[in-house]
Amino acid sequence: MLTLRNIAELVLVPPGPVPGRAMGDVRTVTSAALAIEDERIVWMGSDRDAPRSPGAQELDAGDGCVVPGLVDCHTHTVFAGTREHEFVERIRGKSYAQIAEEGGGIRVTVEAVRRTSSQELIALALRRLRRMLHHGVTTVEIKSGYGLTVDDELKMLYVVRELARLQPIELVPTFLAAHTVPAEYAGRTDDYLDTLFADAVLARLRDERLAEFCDVFCERTAFTVEQSRRVLAKAKRYGLRPKLHADQISQMGASALAGELAAVSADHLEHIDDHGIDALHGAETVAVLLPGCSFFLGVQQAPARRLLDADLPVALGTDYNPGSSMIESLPLVMSIACTQMRLTPLEALVAATANAAAAVDRHRRLGAVQPGMQADLVILDVPDHRRWMYEPGRNCVRTVIKRGQVVAEPSAREE
Repeated sequence: MLTLRNIAELVLVPPGPVPGRAMGDVRTVTSAALAIEDERIVWMGSDRDAPRSPGAQELDAGDGCVVPGLVDCHTHTVFAGTREHEFVERIRGKSYAQIAEEGGGIRVTVEAVRRTSSQELIALALRRLRRMLHHGVTTVEIKSGYGLTVDDELKMLYVVRELARLQPIELVPTFLAAHTVPAEYAGRTDDYLDTLFADAVLARLRDERLAEFCDVFCERTAFTVEQSRRVLAKAKRYGLRPKLHADQISQMGASALAGELAAVSADHLEHIDDHGIDALHGAETVAVLLPGCSFFLGVQQAPARRLLDADLPVALGTDYNPGSSMIESLPLVMSIACTQMRLTPLEALVAATANAAAAVDRHRRLGAVQPGMQADLVILDVPDHRRWMYEPGRNCVRTVIKRGQVVAEPSAREE
């Protein structure tokens, strides 16, 4: 048994999905303790009542706050190259869509990934994941989508599999071949989809367990609603559950499609409308918001408070990628959600834990502080969760625990 003692504040995040109106109504315990056995939380309560067992280990939280391990439920962490030239172009007035239409955007990263070996991609992503771990992230979803050939998409997914073996963060693989149409298929979008979503390809993903979800970028610069529906319906027959990049740049019915298909999550939602909100609510689809992306691009944020008021379970992710959100830090994104979306710190914490776990179908095991849940925990060097998001320029994480084992401490922190 491992007992965490001297906890100033223990945030009792319940298992997700937590409906929007309940996300700010989470109990906390002061002067607390928590016990772990066989990778699971087995007890929590007042420090004075902490169980004592012969041979048990104790870990002093140092009057810090303890929260669930963070779940980054939307990332593109496996990539090569950078796109700072586009960053400057946007400062000078070009939009993300305009850059993409002129041949930039995702296609630039695709060219870089195709040129890069699997071993180089692993080395690049390992450094990113280690930094994410030291910011309190214990589970990360990673999408393909920068290969856009059968071989290169598979290469990315094999890289994700190897990364899961090499470091402690739990990885969730998503097949995003429908990210954009590569240059060699210009004007032949359906031919591209027929190639990348052929029966043999999807069967291989299923048989080798290379992906759990299939995602589509449903947008005027990428794939139509009908194309997205067709791709996701076919992938679902091979066991890949649907996700959608929805309503990011324009309103074309993508969030309504997510509801129609009972997608696990609909992500972005900057331009969601009332019809889309109703559709997600009826399907119990998690609304994943990516405030770091809007912050990075300098565009409007998704209407977070409307979604919470509609009682949708809202999650947060970094959307970490080289084009629209070069942000590794989920705590920074949580702070942006507070200042620009008007989420309270407690709502942001639930969004990045319980509801983010629901967005990757891990909510029965991860994202909560409750007996029986996996002991993925973060000890902060601040006494309460509000202070964490109040100090976005500093890493407040002291210790990270994954499956009941300490996997990151300050002495090993990689800046």
